[in-house]
Amino acid sequence: MDEAQLNAIIESVLKELATAGAIRAPVAGVGVGAAVVGDPGARLHIDLPDPTTPEMRTRPQVKAPYDVDGLKALMASTTSRIGVGRAGPRYTTQSLLLFQSDHAVTQDTLYRDVDQRLLDDLGLFTVQTQITGGKEEYLLRPDLGRLLTDEAKRTVAERCVKSANVQVVVGDGLSAAAVEANVRQMFPVLKQGVQAAGLTFGTPFFIQYCRVGVINDIGEVLKPDVVILLIGERPGLGRAESMSAYMAYRPKTGDTDADRDVVCNIFENGGTNPLEAGAFAVQIAQRMLKHQASGVKLKLIK
Repeated sequence: MDEAQLNAIIESVLKELATAGAIRAPVAGVGVGAAVVGDPGARLHIDLPDPTTPEMRTRPQVKAPYDVDGLKALMASTTSRIGVGRAGPRYTTQSLLLFQSDHAVTQDTLYRDVDQRLLDDLGLFTVQTQITGGKEEYLLRPDLGRLLTDEAKRTVAERCVKSANVQVVVGDGLSAAAVEANVRQMFPVLKQGVQAAGLTFGTPFFIQYCRVGVINDIGEVLKPDVVILLIGERPGLGRAESMSAYMAYRPKTGDTDADRDVVCNIFENGGTNPLEAGAFAVQIAQRMLKHQASGVKLKLIK
């Protein structure tokens, strides 16, 4: 639909509103998106300010609040959507538009791939899980995302160091944006931390259509002491940059989440900073090696 067609539709809607008495007839020369309301000199402007800007996100929308400063302080203390006001029993237009915009962010990061330039910069080769039907199948069949293909197993076995102390793997998970926002900073911290501790660092690689359970296949193929999987978390509404580092000691077929540890909510400005997360993951890996355990077993060790 081109601009002329869109303008024609808007003009038609305005004329219908004028005929129904909702607004006065459009003023000649005013143009699309404006019409007289009340007195002839007033204009109705359809365009609204961008609700996604930081200023609009933090502006209270409650009409005549009892304590404006208190409401602002309350809104600043949480990421929950409060102080948004209402139009009768419904959301205000601004709240609805912001919700739709943030939902679009979630959809975008779910369905797009990690930027190949990032993988090239970090020297990561790519293998794939048993997903063959793209993102739709990936979302519907998490079981297949936990298993490497036979070709992927051969590639990993041929290109990676075996029996390393620490094996780092990057997976897209449910958020490409999370991987792009954090891995570039966290990866070198992991590598330098592992090497500084006198441990061997395995050959890193990237897994497309990845689920956490793929750690078991990595353990079976490479036999590392510790696997660290950096993977994009399920995006929230407008929050797409949160990543997790799942870790396991000598993972194998049949292991579950009870056998793993995780550093979650890795992102800047509100979460665990990726630089700090990298250092923390190295400390956990050292503890796993010391006690030869991970998950619940590691937590039970005093």
